[in-house]
Amino acid sequence: MTSITLPLALAGWQLGAAAILGLILLIGALIMITFFSIWLRALLSGAAVGFPTLVAMRLRGVPASLIVDARITSVKAGIEISANDLEAHYLAEGNVIQTVQALIAADKANIALDWQRACAIDLATKGTGKSVLEAVRTSINPKVIECPAAGGGRSTIDGVAKDGIQVKARARVTVRSNLDNYVGSALEETIIARVGEGIVTTIGSADSYKSVLESPDSISKVVLQRGLDVGTAFEILSIDIADVDVGENIGAQLQESQAEADKNVAQAKAEMRRAAAVALEQEMKARVEEMNAKVVEAEAQVPLALAEAFRSGNLGVMDYYRLNNIKADTDMRDSISKGDEKS
Repeated sequence: MTSITLPLALAGWQLGAAAILGLILLIGALIMITFFSIWLRALLSGAAVGFPTLVAMRLRGVPASLIVDARITSVKAGIEISANDLEAHYLAEGNVIQTVQALIAADKANIALDWQRACAIDLATKGTGKSVLEAVRTSINPKVIECPAAGGGRSTIDGVAKDGIQVKARARVTVRSNLDNYVGSALEETIIARVGEGIVTTIGSADSYKSVLESPDSISKVVLQRGLDVGTAFEILSIDIADVDVGENIGAQLQESQAEADKNVAQAKAEMRRAAAVALEQEMKARVEEMNAKVVEAEAQVPLALAEAFRSGNLGVMDYYRLNNIKADTDMRDSISKGDEKS
C-alpha cells in the first residue's frame, strides 16, 4: 500500500507543479502579447523600457504607451529623460507630452530649461489657460498684449491732463516669457493693469493734452522706465502707443457740476432765510394780536374804574360830563383831521 501511495503523491505534486508552471507561462504570454509592441517600439527607437517597468506602470494606472511615446520623442530629439521621471510627472497630473515638446523647443532655441523646471511651469500653469509650451514659445517669439485687453468692456485707457481735457489711448505691449520667474509670478492681467496705470499717470502729469498728442511716444518712454515687469512672468520689450485721441472736456464738466451744486446750496440757504423771515413775521403778528388783546383788556377796565370813582365820591357828575365833552371834542377834531387828510 505504501509503495502505491508514494507514486500517486509524486504524480500529484508533479501535476500541481506543471499547473503552476503553466499559469506562469500563461501570464508571461499575456504580458508579452500586451506589452510586446510597446517594448519593441521603444527598443527600436533607442529608448528601451524594460518589461518589469511596463508592468509596474500598468499596476500604477499609468498609460505605458503615453510614457513610451514621450520618451521616444525626447530621445529622438537628443534629450535623455528617464521613464521614471515621465511617470512621476504624469502621476502629478502634469501634461507629459506638452512638457516634453516644450523642453525640445527650448533646447532647439538654446534656452536654458531643464526637466524639473519645465515640470514646475507645467504644473503652475495648470487650470490657468496657459501652458509650458506656450511659455517657451513666447520666450522664443515675443507676444503682443493689447492694453486694454480685447473684450474687457473698455476700448481705450482714459486719462485727464492738467488742463482738464480727456485723452484716450490704446497701447500694445510686446513681451517675452521670463522662464526663470515664471513659477509663482503674475501673468498678463498684471501687465495690462500696470501699463494702464502708467498711461493714466503720464497723461495726468502732462500740462496740456496738446503735448500728449504731439509726442505720444513720451507716454511709452515714461511707462517703460517704471519697471512694470518686476514680479511678473514676462519681460517687457517695448510699449507702443497704437492710438491716441481727444475725449471730453472733463474740467469744464466738473466746473459746471460744481457751479450747479453751489447754486443748489445757495438756493437752499435762501429758502432757509425766507422760511425764517416768514416765521418771524408770523411771530410779530401774534405779538401784535397779543398787545391788542391787552389794550382791549385795559379799555375794559376804564368803565369799572369810573364806576368805582362814582361810588367812592372821587368823581362827580359834572366832572363826568366835562370828561365826556372833552372826549367828544377830541373825537370831532380827529374826524376833521382825517377828513382833511382824505381830501
